Amino acid sequence: MPATVIAVDIGGTKLAAGTVRDDGTLLERLDAPTPAGSDAELLFGTLTALMDSLQLAGDAVAVGAGCGGPMTRGGETVSPLNIPAWRGFPLRGRLAAHTSLPVWADNDAKALAVGEGWVGAARDHRNFMAMVVSTGVGGGIVLDGHLLDGAGANAGHVGHIMVDPDGHECACGARGCLEAEASGTAIRSITGRAPADADAATIERTGTMVGRGIAAVANLLDLPLAVVAGSVALGYGNAFFEAAQREIDARCRIEFSRGTRVVPAGLGANGPLIGAARVAFNAL
Repeated sequence: MPATVIAVDIGGTKLAAGTVRDDGTLLERLDAPTPAGSDAELLFGTLTALMDSLQLAGDAVAVGAGCGGPMTRGGETVSPLNIPAWRGFPLRGRLAAHTSLPVWADNDAKALAVGEGWVGAARDHRNFMAMVVSTGVGGGIVLDGHLLDGAGANAGHVGHIMVDPDGHECACGARGCLEAEASGTAIRSITGRAPADADAATIERTGTMVGRGIAAVANLLDLPLAVVAGSVALGYGNAFFEAAQREIDARCRIEFSRGTRVVPAGLGANGPLIGAARVAFNAL
């Protein structure tokens, strides 16, 4: 009998919960806006209300969670830059206590990477990176078939690669980070408009900055493929991806990185949830 898990995706703009089967099929999905403000319990209550409303939650054998970072290993505590209500929030333990199920958690973009490698655009690839370009910018890297973790399980955080030395101040405290130049939050701050209302020049610049970040990682780690998801990237569509590819082509000139490609995430907006589920299935 197929197994199912509860998957949750925790972002700065939106919370999502769903049930996912062990073949990668998303069976149901519920969404809610991420509560603004500093009330940690309001945010957690909104998330668990979604989980409790899933019709198939009673059949689940575990919970897989993807959340913005930084975090400590396994999501024991999370401090997403774009969710100020959570600083050192004990995510894994609170979810386990609420559901009475085993819980495994990871960075949302790392979860996307394992999901896209499982049943998405990076299936059958052993070397690739995945990115989320949304409220923030995150990344996950698969090298020689293994997801990179790093000392504190925050490896792949491409949002804090410097893409403009004279750029805007980032929430992390540095300047010119990709997240400070190409995220939805940055676009709103720079242009004074909602990301969905961006003009052609803003879309071009956003794609260029993302391509610059991808090129830096591809040149460093010999990665031929970047899979990109998130409301900004997928919402901007072809113009964004064409600008990113042009920048990659201009900056990946060494022989092994020449030809690096950027493609939209094969799982679309469901990628982070399916990836969160894969985190749990991998652990099981």
